[in-house]
Amino acid sequence: MTKSVPPPPKTPATYTIDNPEEFARNMLRLVEQGTRAMNDMLDRNDAKPSPFSPASELATATETLSALAKPWMSDPVKLAEAQTRLYSRYAEVWNNTLKRALGETVPPVVAPGPGDNRFKDPEWTSNPYFDFWKQAYLVTTNWAEEVLADTPGLDERAQQKAQFYMRLIASAASPSNIPVMNPEVVRETLKTNAANLVKGMSLLAEDMEKSGDMLQISQTDTEAFKVGENLALTPGKVVFQNELLQLIQYTPTTEEVHERPIMMVPPWINKFYIMDLTPAKSLIKYVVDQGFTVFVVSWVNPDERLANKTFEDYMMEGVLEAAKAVCKETGTKAPNVLGYCVGGTMVATTLSYLAAKGGPTFNSVTFLTTQVDFEKAGDLLVFIDDKQLGEIENIMADKGYLDGSRMANVFNMMRPRDLIWPYIVNNYMLGKKPFPFDLLYWNQDSTRMTAANHKFYLRQFYHENDLAMGRMTMGGLKLDPRKVDIPVFELAARDDHIAPAVSVFKGAKLFSGPVEFVLAGSGHIAGVINPPDKVKYQYWTGAKPAGDEQLEDWIPKAQEHPGSWWPHWIEWLAGHSGDVIPARQPGKRLKPIEDAPGSYVRMRHAKQAVLPPAPRKAAE
Repeated sequence: MTKSVPPPPKTPATYTIDNPEEFARNMLRLVEQGTRAMNDMLDRNDAKPSPFSPASELATATETLSALAKPWMSDPVKLAEAQTRLYSRYAEVWNNTLKRALGETVPPVVAPGPGDNRFKDPEWTSNPYFDFWKQAYLVTTNWAEEVLADTPGLDERAQQKAQFYMRLIASAASPSNIPVMNPEVVRETLKTNAANLVKGMSLLAEDMEKSGDMLQISQTDTEAFKVGENLALTPGKVVFQNELLQLIQYTPTTEEVHERPIMMVPPWINKFYIMDLTPAKSLIKYVVDQGFTVFVVSWVNPDERLANKTFEDYMMEGVLEAAKAVCKETGTKAPNVLGYCVGGTMVATTLSYLAAKGGPTFNSVTFLTTQVDFEKAGDLLVFIDDKQLGEIENIMADKGYLDGSRMANVFNMMRPRDLIWPYIVNNYMLGKKPFPFDLLYWNQDSTRMTAANHKFYLRQFYHENDLAMGRMTMGGLKLDPRKVDIPVFELAARDDHIAPAVSVFKGAKLFSGPVEFVLAGSGHIAGVINPPDKVKYQYWTGAKPAGDEQLEDWIPKAQEHPGSWWPHWIEWLAGHSGDVIPARQPGKRLKPIEDAPGSYVRMRHAKQAVLPPAPRKAAE
């Protein structure tokens, strides 16, 4: 059998300037606009050492990685060996580049990992110049990871912090982010005589003008979407509202529904329509179509007028008032409840409060990517130390809220290779507007957080882990999630970087009742919003997490299923929802206020926030 030989690399493109005069004019415009943009940027909070800002995180990264050098400097032999390994690999890359320049075909010293789209342009491989920078970068980052793993004296938290900042700096240093080292940017610059760079600078100015505290790089064409017109389309009515929320009841699509309704509580740091993006991706529509009466909480986008609203207020006036409204509207004493992400954390706190109170409770609870025990809370713990908490609390005390752009900046920094640099390259270097994408529109439609609530949440959950430790009090009662004994459906996402699966798994052990634990493929959003008609991911089912069992012990014993977890959950939910009855139309007992998705979800800037003049209690 003749061994197949790979085809030789394509001849590198010829790089020439078609119109030198136009190129020179555009470069002058670029310098002029760039100077103005730089001055504007220096006046923004991005350039100041404030919490969660790029300047602050760069300083922390430098400090963290400098500390890593100390144990290596104290062992000169080990340091010399590590440096020799790096220089040896550099030499291999350089020798291969020379051989390729002479026409030889040689295998690469190192190649990008699967799923690394930064180097997908063919010239990263075919052109020795770009290939050299790519391989030199990959050699450096791989070596840095090896050095970090071999650094002595690091505990788990220090290791996690160092890995986070190593990824942050490594993603920024990629040659794909440097115009003269990126073949696509070089070609576009020469093709357009640098008009792409001029256009990119104007797009940067637009982003700065419409951003909040932190620069929000456009990840999608924001003009392509409008809530209530092509997003959040499931029909329904707002049947209750107060200062903190609107409660939406959705119109049934079946003649009969399950007797027991379900109330969904999304995060207050995001808008609820992640569960109702488009009809094809809508979890809300899917549940309605399966014959359930669905209510959803739509949190207000607060301003300084709600600065003193606490976590307890959000629980009492939010979750519990909404539950009273659901009960009044449907005549049900104990509805089912669902909590997504931090909305689930609040639901878990509410259930712990109800258990301590000994009063009426919910019938069952579904947690989607929800943390209750924060010991293994992932990279977000990097941002939660006493110094950073003190700084963020000072900002919130001054404004009365935390601007949503700061938390959005944190989430983006957790995945910079996917959520920051591709858009910097596309928007500001290639001069192209990003493509319309509903999920990224929602991702940029961030909300503010009241000062009192967010301070409590960061300190008592992330920093102190008080709920899991049984130290938290609400309404004068000591809370313990171990007293929650209603049926629990717990969904974790295997690649979740916000609520890590190991953290969700650990929290699932706290509840004393039956727990249906499910592990979904993909991440925090795609693992949840995974409609059945597109078999993209899988999910695993198994026994309730217990004792000293770890997630890595649970997975081999679990059963893997292709496709979406939604039908599996619907079957579980139906078993906790009673008999079927004639479908309920919204607002039978509570007078409808307005059509879904309501007005609260449309609030964006602080100056747009208009609180209802006459909040209506559920008991009215």
